[in-house]
Amino acid sequence: MTPRETAQSYDNLASHWNCDKFNRENGISQHKRALRFSKVKESAIDIGCGSSGRIIELLLSEGFEVEGLDISPEMIRLAKERNPQQVFHQADICEWNFPKRYDFISAWDSIWHAPLEEHEAILKKLCDALEEDGILIFTSGGVDAPQDGSNPFLGQPLYHAALGIPKLLEIVGQNGCVCRHLEYDQQSKQGDHLYLIIQKVDQGGASNG
Repeated sequence: MTPRETAQSYDNLASHWNCDKFNRENGISQHKRALRFSKVKESAIDIGCGSSGRIIELLLSEGFEVEGLDISPEMIRLAKERNPQQVFHQADICEWNFPKRYDFISAWDSIWHAPLEEHEAILKKLCDALEEDGILIFTSGGVDAPQDGSNPFLGQPLYHAALGIPKLLEIVGQNGCVCRHLEYDQQSKQGDHLYLIIQKVDQGGASNG
């Protein structure tokens, strides 16, 4: 699937993320773990923010100034309704350039929808967008080698891709960051769900976690 096709699928799914049936605790405990590594709580951005607002609201409660980005126009419309004071960007992360650096970046269940061939560049872009000691939390498939495929969700086609754990850690290390936490938080027959907490380190060496 192309990013444009993914945006269309998420336009059709946007109301699900915004309804009472959506599990607003999804990813929250993992973000709270990531926040324990955060030293400066000034600027943050939620990549693939969706319409639920749950991660943005958590970061706001921690004192961050928070922005959101999503490829889906309908997701952005609903996100603005929920949090009208925040800055939102409707854009494709494959093409979008960060306007500044951030102390905290979330990419929860989002960048894995980008085409596999774009993943290395996206992860490098995310690492480059961190302030010193900044934190990145993101999800991937729990695989050892590059892999991609499509699965439907609520009747909408969705593409997923993963570089594999060795390549993820290689890219992180090559771009001035270290992995503070890696966990298989969901395991199923459909595939394993992995999240990583990454920290930008200073030029003199690794930061203390």
